[in-house]
Order: sequence, then C-alpha cells, then structure tokens
Amino acid sequence: MKILSASQVRELDAYTIQNEPVSSLDLMERAARAFVCWLCARYDNRKRIVIFCGKGNNGGDGLAIGRLLSGKGYPVSVHVVHYTQKATDDFQANLDQLGDFLAIHDIRHVEDIPNLPAGDLLIDALLGSGLSRPASGLLEKVIGALNDSPAEVISVDIASGLYMDKVNDTTDAVVKPNHTVSFQLPKLAFMMPHNGPFVGNWHVVDIGLSQTRIDQTETPYYFTDAPAARHLIRAREKFSHKGTFGHALLLAGSYGKMGAAQLSGGACLRAGVGLLTVHVARCGYTIMQIALPEAMVSVDIHEQLITTLPELAPYTAIGVGPGLGKEPQTLKALDELIEQAKVPMVWDADALNLLSENPDLLKRLPAGTLITPHPKEFERLAGKSNDDYERLELARRFAQEHSLVVCLKGAHTAVIFPNGSVHFNATGNAGMATGGSGDVLTGILTSLLAQKYPPEDAARLGVYQHGVAGDRASRARSKVSMIASDIVENLGW
Repeated sequence: MKILSASQVRELDAYTIQNEPVSSLDLMERAARAFVCWLCARYDNRKRIVIFCGKGNNGGDGLAIGRLLSGKGYPVSVHVVHYTQKATDDFQANLDQLGDFLAIHDIRHVEDIPNLPAGDLLIDALLGSGLSRPASGLLEKVIGALNDSPAEVISVDIASGLYMDKVNDTTDAVVKPNHTVSFQLPKLAFMMPHNGPFVGNWHVVDIGLSQTRIDQTETPYYFTDAPAARHLIRAREKFSHKGTFGHALLLAGSYGKMGAAQLSGGACLRAGVGLLTVHVARCGYTIMQIALPEAMVSVDIHEQLITTLPELAPYTAIGVGPGLGKEPQTLKALDELIEQAKVPMVWDADALNLLSENPDLLKRLPAGTLITPHPKEFERLAGKSNDDYERLELARRFAQEHSLVVCLKGAHTAVIFPNGSVHFNATGNAGMATGGSGDVLTGILTSLLAQKYPPEDAARLGVYQHGVAGDRASRARSKVSMIASDIVENLGW
C-alpha cells in the first residue's frame, strides 16, 4: 500500500474524475458512503451524531455523511462553521441537497457552538488534507470545543488542523480524534509519533480512486499490511530438512544480561531457523543449555563477556548485540566480526552503541546489514533531529549513505531500504514497550536471514510478524501485563 503526498492525492482525485470518468460530486458521494459504511458497522442508530462541517470539500463530505446517516435512521445534527465567505461548489451542492433532509445549524460566533455531552458521537469534517495554514479564529474555537468535549470524535479523512505531510507547530489548533477514517490510502502524518494524539486509531476505506494511477505514482513511502506480508512468506517444501533452513549464530549476553540472549535465541528458533548456535560468555553456559535445549551453545574464553568469535564458516546469518555490553574486549571482537563475516548480519542494542562510539566500524559495516535502532540509539548513530519528519529523512539518508537496511523501531516501525524507500509496519501495540522486545526482533530477523530471505524481505516480514506476535500476546495477557517472552511464545505464521 502506497503513502502519497497531499499534492499526489489531489492529482489522483483529478485523474480519477477525468479518466473513470466520474464527477467530483459523485466521487464525494462515494467517499461519504464508504465512511458511513464504516461507521454503521460500529455504531447503531441510537447514537446521536453531531457533524461539524467547514466550507471546503471536507465539509462537503460531512454534509453528504449527514444526509446518508439520517436516511439510515440516525439522529443527526449538522453544524456549518462560517469561518469564510467562500465555499467550494461541491460543498454548496451538498448543502442544497441536505436542506431537504435536515435543518442546518450555523456557527457564526463562539456562542453558536453547541453543548457536546459525553453520549454524542462527533464527526469532524472541518478541514481536509489540503490544509495550507494553521486553523485560526472561529475554526480554532470550534476545534477547542471538540477537544474539550468528553464525547467520542471521528475525523473524516484527516483530523482538522493536521498537516498531511509536514510538521505542525506546537501551538497549532488540531482536532484530537478517537478515530480517523482515511480515504483510499493512509497518510504520512499517521506514521509520526508526535502526531499520535491527532490521529487516534486510523482506518482506510476504499473510495474507488484509480488503481492504475496509484500504481503509476512514485513515492518512497509504503505501508506493509497483511497481504503484503503474506506475499513475502515462503512455503516449506515436504522434503525439507533442518539444513534447508539455515544455521544462525547469535552473539549475545554478558554477566547479568543472559536473559537477552535467551529471548533472542528463543525468537530465532520460533521464527523457523533450522539450527541455532548462541555464543555467550562462559557464565551463561548452564543458563542457555537449560533455557534453550533446542540451541547449541558456544562458550567464550571470558567468564563474563564476549571477547572472541567462534569459527564463522558454518553459519548462514549472524545476529549480534542483545545484552552484549560495551567493554573494550567486546569491541575488539566486533571489529574482527566485521573483517571475517561473509554472511548477512543483524546489529542491535549494544552493538549499535559501539558503532556510534566507533564511527570507523560503521563505515566498514557490510552492505545490506540490518540495524534495528530505537529512536535514542539512532540519534547516537546519526545525530539529533528536530522532529519526526526530519528524523525520518535523516534515516533515509543514513540507509542510503551506508547501504544498510534500517529498522527504526516505534509504533509503526519504519523499515528503510538502502535505496531510501520506507516501509511502515501495520502491526504491534503499546504492550510491546517492555524490556526484551527488541531482543526478540533481533532473533526473528537473524532467523529469516539464515533461511536466505533477502535482507529487505527479512526486515519487512520480521518486523510484521514481531508485531503480530505482540498483538496476540496483548489479547492473551493485556497490554499492561505482557512481557517479551510472551511475544516469543506467540510467534507463528
């Protein structure tokens, strides 16, 4: 699924209107029907609906939605905010139609804003994706009233006041919806952590925009959903054996941090690797043999740290970092790993911290290596950024400059390819914000690389399945109570 810019969406609308062909008014009706279908599947017609409309095409959508909901027996109240004298033609056409179905309430002054009790369902159709400047004046007051209300809020296409593909100022008035129902495609704004309060739970509804034009439109931004992930999964042949699915090596754990090695190793096994060897400090030998009987254990000469490498020839992929520590002897071992490794690798956690402290290592990291930084680890690697958009662009340049696959972890983990394309992830939840979740991801990615998935496919599929397992775990344990080992136990595809 592609993510397009505001200008590309406008061009897509225009192309659909011209080439389907369909009138802009009929396309608006199609969008309203899709929104209403989504709403009716979730709320019955005893719910009082209060719709706030601007005077642009987003407001036209709101008027059409009000008419359709009224026809389905919902109690609907429609309020038009007169913040400008101008109105679009399609808004006016829908306003003329609505007069035959419902009374229109005008908001010309702050005093005209109605009381909004908790039982109402508020629909925000004030401003759409064509926003070019912050909401002000009467619009700002209405947005404030929506945000102050205890009622549930649903935004049509995008929250009013939210820019579609650039950062808002912290003082901007923006609706804070419970849900956003986006037309045809997700929006880049939905992927940005700082926009969380202004998006809520977002949903995409198909309004029949030209798929031919979508396919032709170039963008660096994509969304990995269930169909895309399923397409990446390789079938297992009947006569496969353990050698078919590779031999992974994990360099993980140190004194007091053997749990990281256990979590990463367990995830590697659950993700389908044929054979796994975990190289650990000597103090971890008994722990790993008991915790992971399916894995082989290679023991370092040092009691508490990893300071040496095993013979690397047997392995088809290597994962390094979870619980590793940053001692000079460990740094020396990683330096040797870069020199000797001839197979794909995943670098995470303390391995990334050592890279950030030793830029010469970063420059020598083999092309196609997967790195899995959380935002603070990425900042240490690539430098500070002022906002989420700037950080994303920095990550794109970083991936291109170093020829790496970057998994920038977060609510919609961004998998960034060496060509600069960004693939946001559809799965996962806030329950995964717990110690050890990243170690689990490292194990999954190492397993997929060992099975000879290309690095880009391994990253997209691994991140997706990591989130799927987290979603299963949250349903079983709740977001509050789940821990990283629950993610491992819920892996499977």
